[in-house]
Amino acid sequence: MKYETVIGLEVHVQLNTNTKLFCGCPTQFGAPPNSQTCPVCQGHPGALPVLNEVSLTKAIQAGLSLNCSINHFSKFDRKNYFYPDLPKAYQISQFDLPFCKDGFLEITLDNGESRKIGINRIHMEEDAGKLIHSDVSGVNESYVDLNRCGVPLLEIVTEPDLRSSEEAYHYLTALKSILKYINVSDCNMEEGSLRCDANISLRPVGETKLGTKAEIKNMNSFKGVQKALDYEVKRQSRALDKGERIVQETRLYNVDEDKTYTMRSKEEAHDYRYFPDPDLVPVVLEESFVKAIESDLPELPTAKRERFIKDYKIPESDARVLTESLELAKYYEDAVEVHPANPKKIANWIMAELMRALNEAGGELSSINIKASEIGNLVKHIDEGKISGKMGKSIFEEMLKSGDNVESIIERLGLKLMDNEGEIAAIIDEVIKNNPEAVASYKAGKEKAIGSLVGQVMKATKGQANPATVNKLLKEKLSA
Repeated sequence: MKYETVIGLEVHVQLNTNTKLFCGCPTQFGAPPNSQTCPVCQGHPGALPVLNEVSLTKAIQAGLSLNCSINHFSKFDRKNYFYPDLPKAYQISQFDLPFCKDGFLEITLDNGESRKIGINRIHMEEDAGKLIHSDVSGVNESYVDLNRCGVPLLEIVTEPDLRSSEEAYHYLTALKSILKYINVSDCNMEEGSLRCDANISLRPVGETKLGTKAEIKNMNSFKGVQKALDYEVKRQSRALDKGERIVQETRLYNVDEDKTYTMRSKEEAHDYRYFPDPDLVPVVLEESFVKAIESDLPELPTAKRERFIKDYKIPESDARVLTESLELAKYYEDAVEVHPANPKKIANWIMAELMRALNEAGGELSSINIKASEIGNLVKHIDEGKISGKMGKSIFEEMLKSGDNVESIIERLGLKLMDNEGEIAAIIDEVIKNNPEAVASYKAGKEKAIGSLVGQVMKATKGQANPATVNKLLKEKLSA
């Protein structure tokens, strides 16, 4: 490729606090328009903001989890611009002294390669309101809902370190996982709790100077970010090939057409006329305050993944899947606690059967009827020879429907493994008698032929014979 892609991401994350950043209004999603507002978030003259300490704590948690250094002296600034959903005509944000800076996040690509993506800064700001446009009977009208005004946001800004849409996708996935692990946000893109803008430019391979960037907005999924970036690479490549000049601008991504369109020329920082907010005092963080937050941080995905590999002796690929979310990781550990003798088989059941059921239902882990302890119990029954793997799958499906435990389903369905050698031997004699070709093949050295004989025995016993016993007795009889 003649050009190198350079991408930087700006991710806005809504903090999961009960109240807004500078007032006591609730942050509940889906409330009636303009029902969660007060003079502070409505921008009334003389109404004074007061910082929400929980929001500050969550900002520091995010910074520490993303390997940032914490500014012990910080302040809030006014970002001035006019828009109908911004009642004060400025947004309270941070400019030159953000709470967190100079961090990084390690990502793993599809080919197993690791990349360290620099994080330039994490700053806190209040959200704006929402415009709702209507065109009924040819009358164009716009409505303003100020419920979101003042909702606490973190803006997490990367360095221009990403080199492909794949890297951007993996960065966002890893970032979301960490933010959910530390419980600073629900990261629900459908409700606007996580929003991403992407800055992308191209430059000739070998060039160190950055090209002219375009900012892409209106991407409502990680796959959408990936597709928008792929389109933009093609668009800018074609323009550069023709000798055209790339314009610095903001572009909107149209999901249905899978294209980006010009929205407006891109603003520079000086266009916002930042200055310190006179209504808010600077924030001075004591080292003891930061250390207390750090000590309360939970085990993060990377550390948990490494522990799973070490303690449970599972492959890295398994550990990566099982630590994607805190809920799934806890589910796995709760299952292993019941049957610690076989963590690998429990991992297989969760990744194959449980995740298949989740994908089919399109639900969350909490919506599944099966308790983690019962997955461990199921594998334990199989390992102890009380049921076969085939029976286990039937029991699993029944657990999905009823939520009953393993023992009650075995009792109800009459699923008991046949392990009486005399009974099984009699059935084997009949199978050997009726399958002379398979017997001859096995005796001629084709060991795979025993598989069809095992299958016949299992069919005759309706899957209830102990496979280990069947294999042992068959080999004894065929060797006689």
